[in-house]
Amino acid sequence: MHLRPLHVFSKTDWPVEAYNQKCCRFLCDHAAGHHSSPSHLPLVTYLQPLKKTITMAVKTIAQMAAEGQAPEILFWVGCAGSFDQRAQKITRAFAQILEHAEISFAVLGNEEACTGDPARRAGNEFLFQMMAYQNIQVLDGYGIKKIVTTCPHCFNTLKNEYPELGGHYEVMHHTTLLQQLINEGKVRLQEGGSFKGKRITYHDSCYLGRTNNIYEAPRKVLEALDAELVEMKRCRSNGLCCGAGGAQMFKEEEKGSTRVNWERTKEALDTQAPIIASACPFCNTMLTDGTKVNEKENEVRVMDVAELVAASLAKQVD
Repeated sequence: MHLRPLHVFSKTDWPVEAYNQKCCRFLCDHAAGHHSSPSHLPLVTYLQPLKKTITMAVKTIAQMAAEGQAPEILFWVGCAGSFDQRAQKITRAFAQILEHAEISFAVLGNEEACTGDPARRAGNEFLFQMMAYQNIQVLDGYGIKKIVTTCPHCFNTLKNEYPELGGHYEVMHHTTLLQQLINEGKVRLQEGGSFKGKRITYHDSCYLGRTNNIYEAPRKVLEALDAELVEMKRCRSNGLCCGAGGAQMFKEEEKGSTRVNWERTKEALDTQAPIIASACPFCNTMLTDGTKVNEKENEVRVMDVAELVAASLAKQVD
């Protein structure tokens, strides 16, 4: 059962324990066919009494199609952006920016499945192609032409690997779109924002940098914040992988003297920057783990580029 579209774009103060209990009861009732919970209702409706605030309403592509509309761009949320609590904050931040820029966008919601990237990397080509064909069928069914995603893994798969299976789209990483929107004046940033003059170091995602040669866009966005961008000793094409590109987020590490994400985080900490900027939800997780190992989580924040921009948006003028 997909929970992908139901709560990602809602910023709430649900009591975590009560939320988890409600979710478990709802799913168990659905699986067993019981009706001790109102299982005929969507999960988000069932949880409504626990929720105090909703800050964002994002339409699915199906909803827009039913209204005879078509979005300018499809926001591919991705698995991490849908299910990982930390990555959900990045999803909401980017959606907030799109709304600020008055970009017409939608998500697939329940119709979005994994791109199949982990399956192909693990060697299961059959599963990858099955998932890819399913996604291509959905995308083509809605006539999707332009896609943006906050995940470099999704970006690389949609852009470089779907075409061989018939999926041809204009695919952008969110940092590239952010740079474009800032240059066009559609994203307006605060004068003297909270990051002005602050030291920020940027970590190059492997799938964004070495694989797709995108180095300048995230740095240009950070420069637009009037921050002091300081580079690690290994950066750009010589950047060190944080480990998630090699699936270290999902398995035990190989034998060695240290974990690769700890090594990469040490290089970031050596810059003395209080903010480590990333542009990938997996990099964010790996670097955050590194700051905790070094007992620096209260001094150094790991933030996505979209979160930095969202926190610096100028107030809308009516």
